[in-house]
Amino acid sequence: MRNALKAEASHAAGGLVDAQSRYDIVVMGGSAGGLESVRTILSSLPATFALPILVVLHLHPKFTSHVAEILRRQTPLQVKDAEEEETLASGWVYLAPTNLHLLVNRGLVKLSSTPQVNYSRPAIDRTFDSVVKTYGAKVIGVVLSGSGRDGSEGLRTIKEAGGFAVVEDPLGARFPAMPTAAMTAATVDRILPLGEIAPLLIELSGSLRGSAG
Repeated sequence: MRNALKAEASHAAGGLVDAQSRYDIVVMGGSAGGLESVRTILSSLPATFALPILVVLHLHPKFTSHVAEILRRQTPLQVKDAEEEETLASGWVYLAPTNLHLLVNRGLVKLSSTPQVNYSRPAIDRTFDSVVKTYGAKVIGVVLSGSGRDGSEGLRTIKEAGGFAVVEDPLGARFPAMPTAAMTAATVDRILPLGEIAPLLIELSGSLRGSAG
């Protein structure tokens, strides 16, 4: 089934788009193994990356997160925990804070303590759905390594709105359940090994290639 889905995704995508006028934001989510996936992607993006990036990772609510500190050492992009009412800017990576949903409204960050979704807060689905309400077809969604199904319905929402859907190849993911669920829920545009996701994001964003660090 995986091969059939991959062939369908490649056919639907029809090659890379002329992205300079197409996308406004990247949103990615992962769970178990997701931090390593995000670190690999960000380490290969140039300082000239042209879009804001939202990142949702499932973290234990009682632990202090050091994810921003870890990722800053791996990427030339600016990385921070998202703050209420801040304006999203190109070249910045915004992390969902521990135990809060990361939402967006008209380009502004909104943080929410509403109930868990898919047993998680922050929930990837909540972020994906929120971003679509503001950006519509101008969203690139990425589902990475993880257990469970979080992100699968949100990725389908992105596709239904006309956005671009990317899934880390389950065959190489440390935890394949989340990418597999996303492939089942949505007709994705790309199913890629981890090392191929950053080059795709550079092409889709219309970013200038350059040193990633």
